[in-house]
Amino acid sequence: MSLDAVVLFFIFGVIIKLAKVDFTFPRGLSQSLMLILLLAIGLKGGIALKSHANLELVLQGLAVVMIGVIIPLIAFPILRYFGEIDKTNAASIAAHYGSVSVGTFAVAIAVLESQNIAYESYFPLFVVLLEIPAIAVGIWLAQKQGQQRISELMHEMFLNAGVVLMLGGLVIGFSANESIDQIMPLFKNLFSGVLALFLLEMGLIAASRAKELQQNGLFVIAFAMLMPLLGATLGATVGTALLGLSTGGVALLAVLAASASYIAVPAAMRVALPQANHSLSIASSLGVTFPFNVLIGIPLYLLLAQSLTTL
Repeated sequence: MSLDAVVLFFIFGVIIKLAKVDFTFPRGLSQSLMLILLLAIGLKGGIALKSHANLELVLQGLAVVMIGVIIPLIAFPILRYFGEIDKTNAASIAAHYGSVSVGTFAVAIAVLESQNIAYESYFPLFVVLLEIPAIAVGIWLAQKQGQQRISELMHEMFLNAGVVLMLGGLVIGFSANESIDQIMPLFKNLFSGVLALFLLEMGLIAASRAKELQQNGLFVIAFAMLMPLLGATLGATVGTALLGLSTGGVALLAVLAASASYIAVPAAMRVALPQANHSLSIASSLGVTFPFNVLIGIPLYLLLAQSLTTL
């Protein structure tokens, strides 16, 4: 079975790290790739939003927010009572899984487009919506709402770079006139190439987290593969039964619900729960869940979406 080219770049990054090749991904390039990906996702969503801004979209957005609330509430008792992880770390990890991975979403977009599978083009709005509720739920679960940190926490929740760049792209795409076509070659035509380089770096990082996972037991590894399946099932069910999305849309909502944040939530959790073991959360979300979704999950979620939408 052949694999998507961008997925092979991720595997290549893992191999480079495991083989101990003397290679360091350029930091400046890493930041540039993330900048382009976030803006590209936002711009494409903003352009599509022009023709889809209606009450139905508002109701769909509320349903998506509820997914971001429910998933941490499912993850927390699993971590707390089956994994016997302390309350603070269980809440932190649960918040990561209630939020989203922009990288996983970008890979899913690339897979759908390579197979000519249509999807609702305003999905970047849902990515932004899912970044925030899980953070609030995670803090509530940990019961660590410190008033002295409230302003800093609000800044990380609503003004972290990922949310701002995607939201900014949405606004620009929605507001701009035909002149936006002049910049889209960078943000649309080169999207797959930028994503491939981004996944090369993600492969390097994911492989570097393997040691931390070995030190923290098999339960976290098992959880990091089980939770995406539970989230994807919830997302696909909501997308089919409540929202009536297309096959591509159901697959994307499953991907969003299955992914785990490794950018926005870690930044917020460092502020809200400084005593948590943040390396454990990152190792779980980036070291296991991200590669699981990229290599195995996305094809499964697409098959699930196709099955549900053809019933």
